[in-house]
Amino acid sequence: MLPEQMLNFSCVCLYDLLSIVPSLSDPAKTVKQEIDEFNAVLENKTYANSRLITRGTDGPQIVDSKELELRDKDRLDLYHIYTESEKKLSDLKVTDCFGDEFFRTNFWCMWATMFSFQPWHSAIEFRRYLHRFVLGLPRINKLDRLDNTLYNQYDSIILPIETYLKAQGVNFKCDTGAVRLTFADNSNIKVNGIHFSKNDNEEFIEVGSSDIVFLTLGSTTACASIGDNHSPTGPPPSTHDALRASDAGWGNWTSIFFSSLINTPYAAQLGNPLSFYSRATESCSLWFTVTLENPKFFKLFERLTSNKPGRGGLTTLKDSSWLLSIVVPHQPYFLNQPDDVKVFWGYALFPEKMGDSVHKPMFECTGQEIFTELLRHLDFPEDSSWQNSITIPCMMPYATSPLLARTLEARPQVIPKGSNNLALLGQFVEIPDDGVFPLEYSVRAAQAAVFKMMGIQKQPKDICKGNQNLKTLAQALKALLS
Repeated sequence: MLPEQMLNFSCVCLYDLLSIVPSLSDPAKTVKQEIDEFNAVLENKTYANSRLITRGTDGPQIVDSKELELRDKDRLDLYHIYTESEKKLSDLKVTDCFGDEFFRTNFWCMWATMFSFQPWHSAIEFRRYLHRFVLGLPRINKLDRLDNTLYNQYDSIILPIETYLKAQGVNFKCDTGAVRLTFADNSNIKVNGIHFSKNDNEEFIEVGSSDIVFLTLGSTTACASIGDNHSPTGPPPSTHDALRASDAGWGNWTSIFFSSLINTPYAAQLGNPLSFYSRATESCSLWFTVTLENPKFFKLFERLTSNKPGRGGLTTLKDSSWLLSIVVPHQPYFLNQPDDVKVFWGYALFPEKMGDSVHKPMFECTGQEIFTELLRHLDFPEDSSWQNSITIPCMMPYATSPLLARTLEARPQVIPKGSNNLALLGQFVEIPDDGVFPLEYSVRAAQAAVFKMMGIQKQPKDICKGNQNLKTLAQALKALLS
């Protein structure tokens, strides 16, 4: 299962897309209608009563996360980065803009785990997120006004889109991977061929004069390694292994960057993949799912947090050396999930650190050991109730690579200057003013590419930014100053 992303009314491009895609559960409705109807029921809405949990003398304690713990200096630093130009923040890290105490506050813990930010991530991205999501600051501890989906986001969003596109005649070649592009010998960016692999054999497609090539750059899921109850995921890969990975997530972009195209006047328009794939230890996180055959964990968790499944959103164990966070969602979480099966998921931002009870780095732990570490943090009994539990860990070396510190030029435009037939997609293209990580970003990039390259007289909807609303800004300021 891939990481879930938070949805709300600001996902204007994604919701525009989902408003034409039929729901799988009821084809008479769109996916957007299904999401709206699901969230119209109060019991399905997020309202966290336990955003942060810490270790107390008598066991786990709910943190009063309404208290952000910001000092006057922290508030001043937030104001400075909010008002600073991106040019001055180029290549800076968040640590370059704040003191050490800032990273021990409740505000940072909630911000970091909500958006997967690390102290060494990009100051530019931190600034963009402040502008983009300032409307959420007054509710950072409650996570209300977020939209949930009926099932997990693959079953509720990705699978309906795939089903809809197949019905429209789209041919998905899942056993085929693009290896590299070749370019016409002229001063413009014009693709004339695609080398691809199929069943371990390399083949070639000639790109015609009227063809358009859409290429996804990079990959946040490249080189992911999956363990099981009895096997660990292992550490992040080397840079060399990342380039040779079978999914070609980074090989494609790198081959373009270092190809003969580098000699054209437009070479600088293709971005710099080195900024994102060469620091796996700074972009990795470890995700896991837990499958249970009895409801005991869910009952204990509800008693501890005062949140029913699906209502609590993200709960972070603040004292965990791995910085564990878990989500206990509505059930069933998967299509066709049996009634007697329960599923929840979680992740850690520091999988390289030693566990607090299981004294190993997380990426050396089996799924069973990760579940044991979680049980001990929550002070849940270790008994036969869990004997049939299944914990599947997944190391994602590039999960947060879009957030790495970078220069302004590291990302290419969706349609590079000088491009005749090439458009670039994904989370490593440049969309000014938008926060790079959400699913909304990828949809916006795809819409911009398709509208322009296909000659459609249309633009993606305007970015929904809270900093354009004076009332929202006043509420955010009040939250930061309280």
